[in-house]
Amino acid sequence: MYKTVRARLVALVCRARAARRDGGMVTSEYAMGIVAAVAFAVVLYKVVTSGQVNAELQNIVKQALDAQM
Repeated sequence: MYKTVRARLVALVCRARAARRDGGMVTSEYAMGIVAAVAFAVVLYKVVTSGQVNAELQNIVKQALDAQM
């Protein structure tokens, strides 16, 4: 998964450099923002797919479906 994310990040940075060479924010600032966003997404994905969180989410859904009206 890390290699895929890194390859996409590199491709995105290369396209950003080619598109905006003449002004505005520095490409390294875009790259840092993208790296931070990807890192946050990976951490969030790992937390949500962990066993304990998955079990808790299933319990919440089960309780909601078993609720009496």
